[in-house]
Amino acid sequence: MNKSPLSLATGGLLAMAAVIGVGRFVYTPILPPMVEALGLTKSEAGIIAAANFMGYFAGALLAAVRLPGSRRTWLIGALLVNAAALAAMGLVSSMPALSVLRFAAGLVSALGLIFASALVLDRLAATGHGRLSAVHFAGVGTGIAVSAAIVALLHDWRTMWLASGALALAAGIAVIVLVPPDHPGSHLAAGSKRVPLPPGFAPLAIAYGLFGFGYVITATFIVDMVRGTPSIASLEPYIWVMFGLAAAPSVALWTGLGARWGIRRTFAVAAFVEAAGVAVSALWVTESTVIAASVFVGGTFMGLTALGLIAAREGGGDPRSRIALVTAVFSAGQILGPVFAGHLYDRTGSLAVPSAAAAAALAIAGLLTVRQNR
Repeated sequence: MNKSPLSLATGGLLAMAAVIGVGRFVYTPILPPMVEALGLTKSEAGIIAAANFMGYFAGALLAAVRLPGSRRTWLIGALLVNAAALAAMGLVSSMPALSVLRFAAGLVSALGLIFASALVLDRLAATGHGRLSAVHFAGVGTGIAVSAAIVALLHDWRTMWLASGALALAAGIAVIVLVPPDHPGSHLAAGSKRVPLPPGFAPLAIAYGLFGFGYVITATFIVDMVRGTPSIASLEPYIWVMFGLAAAPSVALWTGLGARWGIRRTFAVAAFVEAAGVAVSALWVTESTVIAASVFVGGTFMGLTALGLIAAREGGGDPRSRIALVTAVFSAGQILGPVFAGHLYDRTGSLAVPSAAAAAALAIAGLLTVRQNR
């Protein structure tokens, strides 16, 4: 069954919206009411977030090995488990149960991202429609914005999780319709050619890990920071929607610049822009700086994600192992970020120090890649 390139890209958009936009990031707007209802500390909230990123790390490693079955089968499985894990969050209360569910959601988020990207991007490139990759990656911002809007209309944190699960399931069903089965011979067990890592891969992977650490602190705690600051608390229903709306068109912008400036040089510029957004929220917590942080981080993090994955795909052969490797390094940075920030938040009552560290990490990521024009 053949699908038009736009239908395929739309299927990719919905897959990314489900497993990343909702599956990973809906935790941020649900976190404040869940923390209040369950009496969680910032450290405990950070541990639950880190469990998700540990699952993401495990999923990236799993995707790097040879797995039986087709890429589409694994993608559909990831979509279904993701929806179930989201809904189940509204049915439990204990730290162990919440952490296990977020670990499971993280694992299938990584599988979903890697298999959707390998499947959709390969097919788009093969048909000469590589520019539609921007539609695929726009799914993350779309999922963030739509789920944030739905959460803002609800008042009970359990209902928020159940609604998020339903949203992810609906998107997953649409993916099944829009993304056709693999062509014969595309099963993962079939021997894909292994090639050496391309030159400059190590700096790229390190920069990607620093990016993971750098963006995740703001992405995890910005809504909670807004709620905890009386002078800007009125922004709470809107700040995460703004984050998602900034993310949705960002991939088209940054990949377009990448075509003109070079992928890695553009990655560096985006990292510097994101560092500025994180830094202003570290130095001053005001309405304007929080909005700037939301737009700057929201408007760059998916561009950086896409640019890193595009750079990792270069080098020939099956890109899955390289995508999985940079995703694993990226997730290692994400695991450290929330735990580090939550611990300091509990000790100091502020995100200033962890946010400053995040901004520094992003600046270093930019320095590592700024000279690697590709």
